[in-house]
Amino acid sequence: MYPLSPAVAEPAVTPVMDDAISHLASLTAQRDREVLDVNLAQGVLDLLAASSVAVYRLIGREDEARRWLCCGLARKGQITVSDPPWVDLHTLPAELDHPLRVRALHTRMPELGGPQEGLSAHAIVLPLPVEVGLPGVLEVRSCEPLSTGALRTIQTLLKVFGNFQNLLESSQRDALTALLNRQTFDSTFLKASMPLADAPSETGDGERRSTPTSGYWLGIVDIDHFKRVNDGFGHLIGDEVLVLVARIMRQTFRHYDRLYRFGGEEFVILLRGGTEQDALGAFERFRRNVEGYPFPQVEHLTVSVGFTEVQHQDTPNVAFARADQAVYRAKHQGRNQVLSHESLVRQGVAEHADNHAGDVELF
Repeated sequence: MYPLSPAVAEPAVTPVMDDAISHLASLTAQRDREVLDVNLAQGVLDLLAASSVAVYRLIGREDEARRWLCCGLARKGQITVSDPPWVDLHTLPAELDHPLRVRALHTRMPELGGPQEGLSAHAIVLPLPVEVGLPGVLEVRSCEPLSTGALRTIQTLLKVFGNFQNLLESSQRDALTALLNRQTFDSTFLKASMPLADAPSETGDGERRSTPTSGYWLGIVDIDHFKRVNDGFGHLIGDEVLVLVARIMRQTFRHYDRLYRFGGEEFVILLRGGTEQDALGAFERFRRNVEGYPFPQVEHLTVSVGFTEVQHQDTPNVAFARADQAVYRAKHQGRNQVLSHESLVRQGVAEHADNHAGDVELF
């Protein structure tokens, strides 16, 4: 070993730099996309002399006016809060209600605000550097303007955050359709199978919105005669069909419904809330949208859908087996239809699948 020269001094690590490194370590240890934004808001607040830090993302289907979802709001001495992911879209502030955020997304630069923007404190809005996922901004409010050094620290933190989020999103999405992949299904399903209770939550707009108690419906979508598409038109056209079906799914279902591709022509949907008739209506709407879509070269295509209610303490295999029974029945009754497992049980043409979980291998 070579001794260090006494003339060479070790670089000093400032407290701010040390805190920033600690927060980066905490961020990159997170694997839950919904918690990542909350950690970002809390981390930036801890680094700065700010009164509040919030992460907002633009949500909404491609054919709708977009809305701002508060994904994390941190304030000194208070618990970090956020809008529930299943909040009614129409209760959220519209995109154009917050021009400062819109400008930051458009210019991809920090935008300063204050009383002239309708804000009681100094505010700065920075775009989130994200390539995959929902566009968003970081909004920082403080009693005094942020220093240049503080702004540079935030921007560096956001660059690392953006890189990590893109890696996380890419690892959790199907490469062809950009829907969630089957590896992400288990963790989301475990949340879906937990009982919910009414709990009001405070959001970034100062309102209190109620969290609904209704659970989830698991739907399995199978493209009818998809093998004929690949055999008759080739796999490139088959892949185009899968991409278009995924697009129809995104345009049909709500922003908080979870959409997956499990491989091949099989898609899975975790539908949030409502009654059996509500779920049937949503899946029927999707079936009709596919049936009426003019697919290039293939022209006409249909899907068969089976669904079931996610029960408390369900395992993925048990719930999947129930929905799979309904898909099997739909395909053998002529295809191009939606069937509920619960309805089939009431009719006496299906049985509870609790004892058949081993028949379906998910992973």
